[in-house]
Amino acid sequence: MNRRYVGAWLSIVVLCSTVANADDWRAGVAKANITPEQPMWMAGYSSRTRPAEGRLIDLWAKALVLEDPAGRRVALVTLDLIGIHRAESLAVRGAIEQKHGLAREAVALCTSHTHSGPVVGRNLAAMYFLDDAGQKLIADYAAGLEQKLVDLVGEAIADLAPAGLAWGSGHSSVAVNRRNNREADVPELRAAGKLAGPVDHDVPVLAVRDPAGQLRAIVFGYACHATVMDFFQWSGDYPGFAQSELEESHPGAVALFWAGCGADQNPLPRRKPELAGEYGRRLARAVDEVLGGVMAPIEGNLSAEYAEVDLPFGPLPSSEDLTAQAASSDRYEAQRARLLLEQIQAGEPLSPSYPYPVQVWKLGPDVLFIALGGEVVVDYALRLKHELGAKRTWVAGYTNDVMAYIPSRRVLIEGGYEGGGAMVYYGLPTVWAAEVEEMIVGKVRELVGGTKM
Repeated sequence: MNRRYVGAWLSIVVLCSTVANADDWRAGVAKANITPEQPMWMAGYSSRTRPAEGRLIDLWAKALVLEDPAGRRVALVTLDLIGIHRAESLAVRGAIEQKHGLAREAVALCTSHTHSGPVVGRNLAAMYFLDDAGQKLIADYAAGLEQKLVDLVGEAIADLAPAGLAWGSGHSSVAVNRRNNREADVPELRAAGKLAGPVDHDVPVLAVRDPAGQLRAIVFGYACHATVMDFFQWSGDYPGFAQSELEESHPGAVALFWAGCGADQNPLPRRKPELAGEYGRRLARAVDEVLGGVMAPIEGNLSAEYAEVDLPFGPLPSSEDLTAQAASSDRYEAQRARLLLEQIQAGEPLSPSYPYPVQVWKLGPDVLFIALGGEVVVDYALRLKHELGAKRTWVAGYTNDVMAYIPSRRVLIEGGYEGGGAMVYYGLPTVWAAEVEEMIVGKVRELVGGTKM
């Protein structure tokens, strides 16, 4: 039999198997436009000097609620935002639990890390120098976002209907390790096959179909910064274009993107709007290849675990150190120092650690979804996939709280921006301690062992 027809026949068999088990699961999906209604400060680049001036594509919040045969529910919420601060995240998840009965372990807030979205609450607080009017816009946006997300999850719950789930994994080579390749050299290095440094080019895909086989939701991830564009228009960057491309080619389906461990990965070359569209289409094609191939049905039940690790900092600065830093000619270092001094003067001493969120979901016996907070470097995904199973292990960063870069031990020792330099922009007092990688991986393994099928 011709290979092309064999592949098509196998796809039909798998689809029929998935649909045959459709009554075992239920799924509901919803989406809401979260593009700011008026000009406000944009997040991600310290070089910006003015608020947004328009829109290239809209920003979206999307929710997928899954219910297993035993009635256990989880809600995946994806956001075209740079990140979310712990305070806003706790408020949103607390309100969702109160109104919809979904506990903290059952809700994942995944941000795409687009650098063409608004400042959200206290995220990257030391990066921006805003007047009272600008701060009010940020506070108002965060408050409105909380209510939108609570309502969004409610809409997805109301949309619950029988569904079949299937999973697979594709490949896309957009991401380049930015620590090991000079941006200007990337086209030549790529052409010569000489790009250096670790990468994660996997494209995990979850397909949700109704009993008739119609796609209702497409969930996919990729480990790469959303930093193609650095201009003054709202945009979901390449993940936004990938989602809109998939929704256009699959009418009636909602596409949800989660960012992987791409803190040290960039889409290169970049800085041109047309490249964001091109990379988005390339990622969408990778997803479509998975959707059109043989996907494994998900049967059984789901389980969810959540914990917070007291992730230690290195030696903390003294008040005298901070007073000296407050007079620094580096305005970001000075701003951070002033913020920390205000905290101390308000009676809240500097903490030697940070409550770092770790979340683990199992979808049936096969898919392991690990969601980590912060800007996580690629080493974590590569290590966890190696230890827990390559294709079945999906590792998201930028989830539930984006408090800082999360370096591996290797990157922490090497230093540089991801190793510690970026801490100033997040307003944290110093670099992480040497043991953070082992503590995070250890907690993941503990939660994986604790999830019950």
